[in-house]
Amino acid sequence: MVKFKCQNQNDKINSNVKGQISKHGFYHLSFKFSHYFVISALSFVILMSGCVSFKEAWKGFNGVSTKILEEQRPNAIKKTFAYNYNTCYNKVRAILVKSDAYIYAKDPKSDLIAVYVSEEDTTPVGVFFKEIGPESTQVEVSSPSTYAKEHMAKIIFDALDLEIKAQ
Repeated sequence: MVKFKCQNQNDKINSNVKGQISKHGFYHLSFKFSHYFVISALSFVILMSGCVSFKEAWKGFNGVSTKILEEQRPNAIKKTFAYNYNTCYNKVRAILVKSDAYIYAKDPKSDLIAVYVSEEDTTPVGVFFKEIGPESTQVEVSSPSTYAKEHMAKIIFDALDLEIKAQ
């Protein structure tokens, strides 16, 4: 049994009021809290196991998700160049650095370099690579923004074309 006493003398309620919470009340409160905890935990697990993986959700939270770029890939601007995969990948990466694009994800194994147009303009642009042959690689530029996609494609494609003509 728990007893409490009101300490505020300014209240119109008699300050000598005593209340009691039985053991049954404590069990009832702990039962409610444990149910809320279980419901919250299950909700979190269900939400995280849906369409979005935990890893992708974390990337989205941190602002480095590439999912939208992969979804826009069918609408990408594409061009094939006479370079092997590794040479093309390295040349495009150098072009992006030189153009002041902000690279936030790069992985040759996933065939992608993800950039923001600049450090100020955080419109995401994805540059995908597809090996066509031993000396031929297709470069695909995708973005949810048509302007950003066309802008970055022009920078990349013009620089690669210029290098091919210089050889």
